[in-house]
Amino acid sequence: MDIGKAFDESIEYYDNWMQKALPNYHDLFLSAVDVIPFSANTPIRVLDLGAGTGLFSNHVLYKFPHAQFVLYDLGEKMLETAKQRFSKLSDQFQYIVGDYRQMPEIGEFDLVISSLSIHHLTDNEKRGLFYDLFKRIKPGGVFVNIDQVRGETEAIRDLYWSHWLDQVNHSGASQEQVQASINRRVTYDKDASLSDQLLWLKEAGFTDVDCIYKNFFVGVFFGQRH
Repeated sequence: MDIGKAFDESIEYYDNWMQKALPNYHDLFLSAVDVIPFSANTPIRVLDLGAGTGLFSNHVLYKFPHAQFVLYDLGEKMLETAKQRFSKLSDQFQYIVGDYRQMPEIGEFDLVISSLSIHHLTDNEKRGLFYDLFKRIKPGGVFVNIDQVRGETEAIRDLYWSHWLDQVNHSGASQEQVQASINRRVTYDKDASLSDQLLWLKEAGFTDVDCIYKNFFVGVFFGQRH
């Protein structure tokens, strides 16, 4: 099964699951949106990579109600759910089903966002994507990525894993949901370390690079194109 189909199978509970599976879900997204350096009424153009059901875009939309969005994802059913979410704002949203490792020319963006998606790429693919995104971002624009972090040592990786298992097992999620998530993580996740991800962003040309928020295995990465 490819990754798009794997996540399409979780469509019925995905949004609710994210709030249970991510440590401090609300702080993660609040931090990610707060760091976007535009005034609220600016009609920014936003690219959401691995957009899924539109969760991250929805948080951005709340602060930037005049933004124009392009949602890009492998999961066709995921994007159908996003279309329903934003059905009253169809003039502000465009949806593309595809692999963002092979994106066509779709213009420049003020903001590129992604959440819990890029860690599915190999390290070389991550580096290549960061170079590609830098070229697609307008001067003054930013890249904000909520993504997983691989512990620098085996002990730290074990700590991340045990903390996550304890969290989801006490979250109220069904054991079927927990096991499906474990299967996806084991099968598809290719986490990179914090230091490597920051280095690759800098190598791609981004400045003011930082991990502005981190909770165990999830961080909010920031980079700007000057």
